[in-house]
Amino acid sequence: MAAVPGDPRLAVDRSLRERVPPLLTDLYQFTMAYAYWRAGRHQEPAVFELFFRDNPFGGGFSLFAGLQDCLQFLRSFHFTDEDVEFLRSVLPPVTDPAFFTFLKCLDCSGVTLRSVPEGTVVFARVPVMEVAGPLAVVQLLETSLLCLVNYASLVCSNAARFRLAAGPRRRLLEMGLRRAQGPDGGLTASRYSYIGGFDMTSNVQAGFLFGIPVVGTMAHSYVTSFTSLEEVWPQTLNAANGDQVDFISLTKGLLARVCVLLKAEAGKIHEGELAAFLTYAIAYPHNFLPVIDSYSVDCSGLLNFCAVALALSELGHRPVGVRLDSGDLCRQSLNVRQVFKLCSEHFSVSTFDSLIIVGTNSFSESTMADLNKKENEIDAVGVGTHLVTCSKQTSLGCVYKLVEVRGRPRMKVSEDPEKSTVPGKKAVYRLLGTDGHPFLDVVCLAVEPPPKPGQPLSYYLREEDTSRSVTPTQVTCLRQEVFTKGQVTYPLCNAKETRANAQSSLQTLDPKHKRLQDPDVYTVAVSEKLHKLVSEIQRSCTNNSSTNFLLSN
Repeated sequence: MAAVPGDPRLAVDRSLRERVPPLLTDLYQFTMAYAYWRAGRHQEPAVFELFFRDNPFGGGFSLFAGLQDCLQFLRSFHFTDEDVEFLRSVLPPVTDPAFFTFLKCLDCSGVTLRSVPEGTVVFARVPVMEVAGPLAVVQLLETSLLCLVNYASLVCSNAARFRLAAGPRRRLLEMGLRRAQGPDGGLTASRYSYIGGFDMTSNVQAGFLFGIPVVGTMAHSYVTSFTSLEEVWPQTLNAANGDQVDFISLTKGLLARVCVLLKAEAGKIHEGELAAFLTYAIAYPHNFLPVIDSYSVDCSGLLNFCAVALALSELGHRPVGVRLDSGDLCRQSLNVRQVFKLCSEHFSVSTFDSLIIVGTNSFSESTMADLNKKENEIDAVGVGTHLVTCSKQTSLGCVYKLVEVRGRPRMKVSEDPEKSTVPGKKAVYRLLGTDGHPFLDVVCLAVEPPPKPGQPLSYYLREEDTSRSVTPTQVTCLRQEVFTKGQVTYPLCNAKETRANAQSSLQTLDPKHKRLQDPDVYTVAVSEKLHKLVSEIQRSCTNNSSTNFLLSN
C-alpha cells in the first residue's frame, strides 16, 4: 500500500476549467441574461444566496464543500469565441447581435463572493454563500455554482457520517470510482470523501490532483488467472541482506508446517492461489496484502497467505495484511486474527502481530455502524457504491435565490411556506455556549451590529411570531469575503488542509447534533429586524397592493 504525494495546482486549475466551462449551465440562464440586457438592467447590482432546505440523510448537520472549485471557476470565467458562436446558434434568431459582443467581454471582475469556509459544519436554511454583482453576470453563475456545491457537500457529509459510524480507530478507504456517476462524479467523490473523513482512495487521478493517499493491491481476477506453481516467475527472491533464495521451496516448506499447526487438509489448498500470492510477493515484498477469499478463506486463502507471509518475514521483509471481500466479515476477521496470533507464537514471528485486516463488501452507513456492535478484528474498511452514489439521499437540494436588487430586498413568497425565501443582504453568526459547542446560528441583516458575547440577543424561529432571548458565550461570523474584483481573497487550501478544517469543525459540534439516528435539531433563527422585514413583505403581498394598482388603471 503506497501513497502518491504532491499537490500539482496547475493541473487542478486545468482540470476544473475543462470540467466546468461557462457553458456548463442551463439555457434559461442565457435567455434571462439577454432579457435583462435588452431591458437595460444587466448592470443593476444584485445579490443571490445559496442554501439548502433540509439537512441530508435525516441527520443533524452537513459539511459545506466545493468552495475552492467555485473560486477557481469565478477566476477563470469568460466566454471564448467558440462559446459565443455556439450560443448564437441555440438562442432564438431574433436575439440582438450586440448581446453576443457583450458576452465576449463578460467576466467576474464585478462579482463579490462571501462564503462559509470550506469544510465548515453548516445547517439547513443558513445561507452559506452570498454572490453579489451585476445582475446578468450573477444570474449566469447560478447553475454552475449549484453544480459545484451540491454534490461536493452531499458526498462530504456522507463521508463524515461514515466516519462517525466507523469510529476514530478504523481506517477508511474510498474505492467507488467504478460505481460513480461518470468520471467527474468519481473524481469529486474521491476528493470530498477524503475531506469528510476518509483516509485513502483507490483513485489514482485523485491522488495526482489532490495529494490524497492512494492505495491498492490485487483483485480476484489476478488470483484466478493463475493455475499452478509453474507460472511463478522469477522463482527466487532476494533477502533483506542481499542473498538470493528459492522462494517457492521456502514457502512450500512453511505451508506444510502451517497445515500441521492449524490441522488443515493440504489437499484443499488451491495451487493457483498460492502461485498468485508468490508472484505478487516477489513483485512487492514490502506491500503484500492479498485478497484471500477467491476460493475459501479457511481451507486455502488464509493458509496460503500465512505461508507466503512467513517466508517474507524470514527473508527480512514485512507483509502488510489481508483483504476479506465476501461472507461474514466479522466472523472471518476473528478467525484470521486468531491464526495470526498462533503463527506469531509458534514461529516466533513478531511481524504477524501487526498484520492488518481490510474488509470490503458493499458497506453502507448502517453496516458500518453494525461493526461497532459486533466483535470483529477489521482494521480498515473499503467503501464504494453507498458512499459515492449517496444512495441514502441522492441530492442535497441546494438552491440559489435572489434576495436584493438595486439595494432593495427581494423575497419569493410561495404558497408552500417551505419554499419562501428570506429577503435582504445578510450576515450570519454562530453562537457558542459555555461548553464551547455551537447552539444557534442567527441570520441578521447586513446593516445590523453583530451579536456580542455576554449580551442578550432576541431572535425569532422560522414561522413563529414570538421572540426568544439567549446570551452567547462566544460569537463567530460564519461568512467571509473570499472573492472580489476578479481575485480570490481566500487562501486556497489543499485537500489535506481542508480535511483538517472539516474534522476540527465536526469536533466542535455537540454529540447530540452528530447522532446518526434521531439527532437533536440545531436551531437556526433570524434577528428581530430581519423578522420584521419578512413580516412587512408578507403583509404587502397579502394586501395585493400591486394587483389593486393594475385593476384601478
